[in-house]
Amino acid sequence: MSADAHDHATFGGPEAPPVHDRFNSPYQAAARFVAQRGLLKPLVWRLTDVTVIGRERLKHVKGGFVAVANHSSHLDTPLIFGALPRKLARYMAAGAAADYFFDVWWRRGLTALFFNAFPVARTRTRTRSISAKSLLVRGVPLLVFPEGTRSKDGTFGPFKPGAAALATSSDVPCIPIALIGVNIAHPRGTNWPKRGRLPVGVVFGDPMRSTKGESADDFTERIRLEILRMKNLHAASILKSAPSSEGDQQ
Repeated sequence: MSADAHDHATFGGPEAPPVHDRFNSPYQAAARFVAQRGLLKPLVWRLTDVTVIGRERLKHVKGGFVAVANHSSHLDTPLIFGALPRKLARYMAAGAAADYFFDVWWRRGLTALFFNAFPVARTRTRTRSISAKSLLVRGVPLLVFPEGTRSKDGTFGPFKPGAAALATSSDVPCIPIALIGVNIAHPRGTNWPKRGRLPVGVVFGDPMRSTKGESADDFTERIRLEILRMKNLHAASILKSAPSSEGDQQ
């Protein structure tokens, strides 16, 4: 359902027919469950020593939401999908760079199978055919990395305000997620995680909503600071004695 159709139905007009596609297909959700929980999660959990913190903060979350995380590795997305409660990960759609993950058929097919991915343009060229807002209106949760690209050393790049603006305009919460140690376990530019099951962490924060009159930029900064706070709070205990470049940030 488009955003306009949703608004029209809210005020008593004729309701648009429901949209049925791969994003909310129970059959494709079942296939993703097998791919994610039967194949990908066991592999990632075997290659790394995963600590998950804060799942209890998500027990009242349902319907559409925007999961927002820092980004430094190709492990980020499988870690988040594997760490989320099944009911929240079942239909989640991950934003993926259109110029990389959707440029050839096999990458497009794999990202759709494993992560229900939708294309996000990283340049001014408009290649996206899926409306992120329309997915949220239909109750499909989204995973977004607002830095837009992977960090080389684990430090945060600037957060773009699109995810915060999307959540505000769709009246859904943002869930902040701090990823810890992932750039050490699987650095950018490498094809496979390092040997030795290095420690990584996924920390979920309390759902966040914009306040009245708060701009998208201000909400984005509040989300970024919360993710940074969670990372700094838990990094030492998660990383333990592992060699680390995950020092505190400002």
